[in-house]
Amino acid sequence: MSAKRAVARAVYGSRYDSIPWAQRVYVRPGERALREMQYRRLLRTSPVISLDEYRSRVKLGAIEEFISCHMCGESKQQPLYEPSKLKKNGKTAWSYHVVRCPSCGFLYRNPNILPERLGDLYSKNYSTFLTGNYASNRQRRYRQAMDAFKPVFEEGDKRRLLDFGCGAGYFLELAEERGFDAHGVDLSPDSVKEANERLTSATAHFGAPEDVPEIAAGGFDVVTLWSVLAHLPRPVDDFTSFRNLLAPGGVLMILTVNAQSLLLKAYGSQWNGFTRNHLMFYSRETMPSLLRQAGFAGVAFEPFYGDTIEAGTTKLSAAHSARLRKSVQASDGGNMLRALAFADDEAIKRWGDGRPVHRLT
Repeated sequence: MSAKRAVARAVYGSRYDSIPWAQRVYVRPGERALREMQYRRLLRTSPVISLDEYRSRVKLGAIEEFISCHMCGESKQQPLYEPSKLKKNGKTAWSYHVVRCPSCGFLYRNPNILPERLGDLYSKNYSTFLTGNYASNRQRRYRQAMDAFKPVFEEGDKRRLLDFGCGAGYFLELAEERGFDAHGVDLSPDSVKEANERLTSATAHFGAPEDVPEIAAGGFDVVTLWSVLAHLPRPVDDFTSFRNLLAPGGVLMILTVNAQSLLLKAYGSQWNGFTRNHLMFYSRETMPSLLRQAGFAGVAFEPFYGDTIEAGTTKLSAAHSARLRKSVQASDGGNMLRALAFADDEAIKRWGDGRPVHRLT
């Protein structure tokens, strides 16, 4: 048993053992405050060093580069985490370093992946991952986010939609069912092949948007990024491209791991948001900077409580469910971040739907 688990067992006993580990930090009394204090202590005690000093300490991989903060340009580094995964034989399958920008608080992998080598992470049967256990509840999560951002997704009405990083086409399948003129792009050739075998009217393309003439022409009413943002090594460039692909009144829907998650603050390097292919990690505090630099007019957020909570299939008691929702609302600590970015004022007027919109211009 790890030291952290031993402390939790000493404090809470076995009363919460039946609650899934991903929900315990939200429902155990006082734990939110404890984890927030734990995270503040980590930030207070972790040294800030120059990029040159950081380079001297960390080994650079064959497809990696050292970077400064993409949100504000700060070169100083505050090393915080070292995620890794072991193979069955005990050897390291993958590992990397995550740093925090001491100026704006942005979390990112450093060294990061060279943009021209990003495809190396997805070239070998990536669809096996996308269509296995990972995919079993994906469409439920898509529907929940679509419901959270009504009325954007209620009726497609032949509006043009681009799913960036469409994978095996599970969202495109929903989009065509709802009447969108749906298109997708992805860097995994086997995923694109599988998507097109599944789809009827929607189409998936291999490559980047600029590689496909009908995508590069733009004029999209909706662009979606489902668990894609954390994979982008040049986010400002990519989001500027997304903004240019949108028609007047268009919106960009984002689902990504949340760098403010209580699970991150509780489990550190073992957080499930640190996966082999994730490069950058956003929160409500850092995402507006990205959107502003890319030319978006505003952004709205919706809290994420968890798939089973939102689907009404949770095994938590009513009291525990209410406590979980309260914890997420108080800390913006849901494990996923859901955002709707507005291309211009017309988009805000059309799709803001009375929700709080953080204006960026």
